[in-house]
Amino acid sequence: MPAFNQHIFVCGNQRSCDHPRGCCDPVGNNALRNSLKAAIQERDLGPLIRVNSAGCLDQCELGPTLVIYPQGIWYGKVQQTDVPRIVDAIVSGEVIKDLLIADELLNTKGRGRTYPPNEMGQQS
Repeated sequence: MPAFNQHIFVCGNQRSCDHPRGCCDPVGNNALRNSLKAAIQERDLGPLIRVNSAGCLDQCELGPTLVIYPQGIWYGKVQQTDVPRIVDAIVSGEVIKDLLIADELLNTKGRGRTYPPNEMGQQS
């Protein structure tokens, strides 16, 4: 069997809903990961793309988050409705700019700021 071309890690960290840093999977049901896995299987991409749960990816303020390797593409504020676009982007080799977490926001613990959907540091 060939090695995976891409590996998607979906944050499954759980915290209380009122935690100041937020939470990527407040219900604890891995719904986002499960949707991605199902979409990958539906397109028969399973042998080439692996979807896994991850512990905390430490991008809580931007959650729910996921990262795609080996490219190192970080997406934040991901919703289940984004899953088809994410799979399409993986297949086409494109990046979804409105989900992309800007490099300057990665690993900053949000700098004490929370971000509404579609405000992840990109210029309009």
